[in-house]
Amino acid sequence: MLLAFAGGTASAAAITFKDIRGRTVTLEAPATRIAVDDSRYLIALALIHPDPAGLLAAWPKDINRLGGEAYKAFLAKSPSLEKLPLVPSSAQDFSVEAVLAAAPEVAVFADGSGPTDAQVAQLESAGVQVVFIDFFRHPFRNLGPSLKIFGAITGRDAQADAFIAFREERMKTISDAVAGLSPEQRPTVFLEAHAGMSADCCNAPGKGNVGDYIEFVGGHNIAADVLKQQASGRVNLEYVIERDPEVYIATGGPHLEKAGGLVLGPGYSHEQAQAALRKVGSRPGISSLTAVKEGRMFGFAHQLINSPLDIIAVEVFARWIHPDLFGGLDPAKTLDEINTRFLAVPLPGEYWLGLN
Repeated sequence: MLLAFAGGTASAAAITFKDIRGRTVTLEAPATRIAVDDSRYLIALALIHPDPAGLLAAWPKDINRLGGEAYKAFLAKSPSLEKLPLVPSSAQDFSVEAVLAAAPEVAVFADGSGPTDAQVAQLESAGVQVVFIDFFRHPFRNLGPSLKIFGAITGRDAQADAFIAFREERMKTISDAVAGLSPEQRPTVFLEAHAGMSADCCNAPGKGNVGDYIEFVGGHNIAADVLKQQASGRVNLEYVIERDPEVYIATGGPHLEKAGGLVLGPGYSHEQAQAALRKVGSRPGISSLTAVKEGRMFGFAHQLINSPLDIIAVEVFARWIHPDLFGGLDPAKTLDEINTRFLAVPLPGEYWLGLN
C-alpha cells in the first residue's frame, strides 16, 4: 500500500497517510502518546526510535507475546513501562473506555481485531486518531507499509525506510534463488504454531501468516491445502500423519512453559530448548513423522514472528527447507546486524534450533 505524506520530517506541517485499511489519517505533528494492542509493536518502534517505550500512552502488557527477557530489557531502558495504563490486547474484547482513559494521541490496532466502526467513531470524536496495521494476517503484503505507518506516526520516516530497504534486500536474495523451482522441488512443510500448548494437535498457519514465509522460501505449506480461507486455524493430527511432511517446524516461547510446550529464546539455555523440542517431537503421531525420524525437525521462537523481525524467520526457514540452496545464509549474523544498526533495545538469545 502506498503512503502519501505531507511533510516528511518532524516539523509543524501536518502528516497525512493511509493505514492498512485505506483510511486517511492526519496528525498535526509526530505523536508522543501512542496506545497499542500488541506488545510486539515495541520491537517495531525500537527499530526506528531511540526510546520506543517512552512513546507509549497505554499497552496491553501482554508480556507473553514479547517474552520475559525482552520485557526486562525494555523496562531497563524505560522504567515507566511497568506502570503504563492498560488496554485490551488484540486477542481480547475491545474497550473504548480503557483507551480513552489513557488519553493517547493515536491508537494503533491490529487489522482484523480491535474497535468496530462505531467504536472508531467514538474514539475519533474524542480526539484519538485510530490507525490499523498488519504484521499478522498478510505479513509480506502489509509488513513494510505497516512499519512505514509507524515511521509516519513518530516522525521517523527515514529510519523506517532504512530498515525496510535492509529487509527487502535480503528477501530478494531468497526470492531470486527459488524463482525457478517447480512444484516437485518444493518440500512439503508442516509448521505447528505454539507447539505443546495443549494435549491435542495442531495449530497451524493457513493462507497468510507464517504460511507465507514457507511458500516464499520454496516450501509447500500442507496446512494451507485445508485452511484455504484462513490465515491460521487447526488441522487434524491424522491429516498431518497422512501427508507426512518432509520438514516439521514447531514454534514456541516463554508463554508455553506452564503448559509444558516448546520453550526457547532469551532466558532459556540451549539444553532447555533441546529438551523441550525433543518432548514436542516425542508426542504420539508427531514422533511417527518421517521429518522427525530423519532429523528434519526444528524449533523457532514465536516472538520473532508477526513483527518486522520476520526476516530472521525467513532466512532460518530457507536454510531448513532448502539447505542446498541456502547453506550460505547466516541468520545469526543478520540478527547481530539488526541489533547493532537498528534496534534501540537489542534482543540477544537463541531463537531457533534443530534437534540434535
